Amino acid sequence: MSVAATADLLDYDDVIARYDPVMGMEVHVELSTATKMFCGCANRFGAEPNTLVCPTCLGLPGALPVLNEAAVSSAIRIGLALNCEIASWCRFARKNYFYPDQPKNYQISQYDEPIAFNGYLDVPLEDGTTWRVEIERAHMEEDTGKLTHLGSETGRIAGATTSLADFNRAGVPLIEIVTKPIEGAGERAPEIARAYVTALRDLLRGLDVSDVRMDQGSMRCDANVSLKPKGDSEFGTRTETKNVNSLKSVEVAVRYEMRRQAAVLTSGGRVTQETRHFHEDGYTSAGRAKETAEDYRYFPEPDLEPVAPSAELVEQLRTTIPELPWLARKRIQDEWGISDEVMRDLVNAGAVELVAATVAAGSSSESARAWWGSFLMQKANEAGVAVADLPITPVQVAAVVRLVDDGKLSNKLARQVVEGVLAGEGEPEAVMTARGLALVRDDSLIQSAVDEALAANPDVAEKIRGGKIAAAGAIVGAVMKATKGQADAARVRELVLQACGVS
Repeated sequence: MSVAATADLLDYDDVIARYDPVMGMEVHVELSTATKMFCGCANRFGAEPNTLVCPTCLGLPGALPVLNEAAVSSAIRIGLALNCEIASWCRFARKNYFYPDQPKNYQISQYDEPIAFNGYLDVPLEDGTTWRVEIERAHMEEDTGKLTHLGSETGRIAGATTSLADFNRAGVPLIEIVTKPIEGAGERAPEIARAYVTALRDLLRGLDVSDVRMDQGSMRCDANVSLKPKGDSEFGTRTETKNVNSLKSVEVAVRYEMRRQAAVLTSGGRVTQETRHFHEDGYTSAGRAKETAEDYRYFPEPDLEPVAPSAELVEQLRTTIPELPWLARKRIQDEWGISDEVMRDLVNAGAVELVAATVAAGSSSESARAWWGSFLMQKANEAGVAVADLPITPVQVAAVVRLVDDGKLSNKLARQVVEGVLAGEGEPEAVMTARGLALVRDDSLIQSAVDEALAANPDVAEKIRGGKIAAAGAIVGAVMKATKGQADAARVRELVLQACGVS
């Protein structure tokens, strides 16, 4: 953090002694539907700029929106998972503003009639307790385009010489989840903010409605923070730190704003209601004055019919809501008999569901954890992708485990088979056959290699015959090299000792 960024901060203990923090989290989640919210353009990250666009998402005259049914179903499922009431009738609205990342100069959103409202999420904390976060609403809208600012040191518009607009993201289905004010958190406010966003990310991933990749912008958090003097009931002026894109950064941003606002108030100043930019080295800076709802001139969207999900549809979607991820993890942890530390590593790696699916496909939990938490994690790091994005499935990993358990592969050879699967060479058994990796089970072939190794190393053979059993390792190594690692090392050792007259 720069010296300038830390110059006007109050010590955190002093903040807590003087003020009560009030938070509000607004989380934007891009849905992983096949197409955009109101048109048939592909909803895909990483395409060449401005290649996933059409007259509708570019806001060209005469183009009309058509609502994405899958996005509505996802919105209802999210609302149900957050214990919300689901509206029996709601409408879209036009949110008018003039920014270059929105080609229509308005955003189709929901204003006073959200699809889901009045819910809650019981958030697990690290000490084993939970904190209930009340949900104000979860509403549907479309995402904006993306601006790239060139010529500035920070990548922001300040100081930029050129700004480039990519409208591939314009129109992508978006759910905005807004909490009610979070009060009473005290010194734990930053921790609770992070825990809430973490739990929400896990919940959305479990629903399979979004890939929740904060690094790619498919899940973004706006953190609202205000302070009120101890004993006061009236909320202070809030700031909104926009587009915080990691779990750690959520915690850091809340803590920083608490310290910054406290310093302003303690010195007799007034907090400005504004948006703030979060900087990755741990501080926020002023953005723009915060608009009010009146500034956006909301009015009902005239080109879309109201949304009126039937009670039957809502109840059918309710049956698709899975067990809460943290409860499922606790149950799985108990079944597997593993420590909190091991489970935390698997969670951080995003591998819990992969391990569970591998176990369901026939693997032992120990083998499944070993593959996903070690070798495959290493491969994911080398490729620069999440382990879940590797081109191998839990069923295929379970098949590799089965080949090892059946004695057809050693662990070393199994790694070569997995590398073949990752390279797109086919299913595990086909890779094993094509690469000629199956273990040699023919004792006559192994015995021949043992005899050759002993003949080539008479001094080692003599040591073994003299009772120095450890020397057998050199012969075993020579045989394994001669058989390209395809002999069973344990069986090789048995045959070496037998050949030397040692039982």
